[in-house]
Amino acid sequence: MSTLHVLNHSPFSDSRFGSCLRVMSTHDALLLCGDAAYALQPHSRARETLDSMKAELKLFVLDEDLVARNLQCPDWATRVDYPAFVALTIGYDKVNTWL
Repeated sequence: MSTLHVLNHSPFSDSRFGSCLRVMSTHDALLLCGDAAYALQPHSRARETLDSMKAELKLFVLDEDLVARNLQCPDWATRVDYPAFVALTIGYDKVNTWL
């Protein structure tokens, strides 16, 4: 069973980011939105963690949040708009939003 994990909190404010990455399986994907997009900040621990997982991680990032935070999307991740976000939620068996 596949799960789309949706994070919208900064990886620097609490432990949700790390907890999410620990429970993800190979069939899962991660969508960063809101302040979770800061995980892509260059030279941060969160970015280094994501970079180290890029071979097995399916990472999506909401384009609007990248633009709002002036962040770049790594070439191994996928930028998505809102219609693609909705399509992702339909494409996975479950959606887990880390509130």
